[in-house]
Amino acid sequence: MKIAEIMTTDVETCPPTVTIQDIAAKMREINVGSIPICEEGRIVGIVTDRDIVLRGIAEELGTDAPISEIFSETLITGTEEMLVEEAASLMARHQIRRLPIVRQEQVIGIVSLGDIAVRGKTPHEAETALEKVSEPAKPRR
Repeated sequence: MKIAEIMTTDVETCPPTVTIQDIAAKMREINVGSIPICEEGRIVGIVTDRDIVLRGIAEELGTDAPISEIFSETLITGTEEMLVEEAASLMARHQIRRLPIVRQEQVIGIVSLGDIAVRGKTPHEAETALEKVSEPAKPRR
């Protein structure tokens, strides 16, 4: 099964100039834990709820600080042609729970471990990915 069959295609993105407060409010509004950061239509990073807590609040940044101060610039992305098993393996290898799906550096979807577990019909891959993602990780930036 290809990632395109299970990915979420209605993905909200934000520019790097949006404030920490605004992106946190957007996450709450649309009930997500991460938002890709795009500039001129091209993905340049991703911010997670965890980034907001550990890099924003814990570092005592103001909520009016731009998200560019805390988003993850290390990008791990997938393509719509990837097999679900390949995506699960990539997520496990890089210890990430959400994988932006891109076409020519533009976000066209996102897939989570939950998507893989529920819709991917690959419980073993999802379980393996979750185990790897849950291992203690080295700090990313």
